[in-house]
Amino acid sequence: MFRPLRLFSAVLLCLSLATGPALASSRIKDIVEFEGVRDNMLVGYGIVVGLNGTGDSLRNAPFTRQSMEAMLERMGINTRDANLNTKNVAAVMVTARLPAFSAAGSPIDATVSAMGDAKSLQGGTLLVTPLMGADGEAYAVAQGTVQTGSVSAGGASGSSISKGVPTSGRIASGAIVEREVGFQLASMGQMRMTLRNPDFTTSRRIAEAVNRRFPGTAHAENPTIVAVRPPVGQDMTAFLAQIENLPVQPDNAAKVVIDEVSGVIVMGEAVRVSTVAIAQGNLTIRVQEFPAVVQPAPFSQGETVVIPQSEVDVEEERGKQFITVRNGAALSDLVAGLNALGVTPRDMISILQTIKAAGALQAEIEVM
Repeated sequence: MFRPLRLFSAVLLCLSLATGPALASSRIKDIVEFEGVRDNMLVGYGIVVGLNGTGDSLRNAPFTRQSMEAMLERMGINTRDANLNTKNVAAVMVTARLPAFSAAGSPIDATVSAMGDAKSLQGGTLLVTPLMGADGEAYAVAQGTVQTGSVSAGGASGSSISKGVPTSGRIASGAIVEREVGFQLASMGQMRMTLRNPDFTTSRRIAEAVNRRFPGTAHAENPTIVAVRPPVGQDMTAFLAQIENLPVQPDNAAKVVIDEVSGVIVMGEAVRVSTVAIAQGNLTIRVQEFPAVVQPAPFSQGETVVIPQSEVDVEEERGKQFITVRNGAALSDLVAGLNALGVTPRDMISILQTIKAAGALQAEIEVM
């Protein structure tokens, strides 16, 4: 069920007023990404032990059996010919994000996900697992107790219930960084800042804001990248620390984002509508079936027959007037006009797409 249109329109109007005459500014570091300053993805393969009979079935998960045999051999125990039949072990994939400039010895979180047919990883312990980067080098080592945050239960009859995903869990601070990513920021001669929402106007405003503080140090290369060079006598780290908090008013293209699944519509303040007339009405068609049974005459050797009878009723809502939106109307005018028609968010999606097809909506429509 959708929320009432009155609340929906109020939210849109508040957004429109919030971006009205008193335009808010953002810090540079909130609208750009700094080249090279990013997380690195890590992945590893490991074994979780100590499960309460909810692990992999060794017959259906041969990789789990092979991993157990290899692990025990490294500890001097030969189980190659043994009949292993435990369900307290599960093979898992371990993932983590290595933050930029992480020092060796610092802890990071790790996520553990089952690979085989394990039912739950709750309460299991991940054994030492190297986490490798895209270059094949190990950058961290993970180990610890897995917490899934889920609940599952089952009965002898086969009925079961679960809340959350018991086959995926997290180990808070469960990985230790062993290798640092070599990135010498302080000695860089140039830094490229990438806009999260590329725009010609925004990139030019960023360059102007930096040049007002440090003349001749910034240049907007394109709508996405602004290149900066530290002034003489400063390194890159000190320079970025001074410019990342400079205020800049970002500018964005007019866009309407529509989520057809949930019925959510988000319109930017720059959306404009040319002169257009809008009418919307509800058409209701009801079809009712009244089957009739016909009985044959006595001793006529006839058959009882069901004769279908249908009644079709069409109702169209009356009293809806055309709503005219003047040329160059702002977001608040469009919302007020659609609200006057009494349309639902689902109907508003169709109306906006129709206005766009008529060439009267001066904005891009993005359907998710």
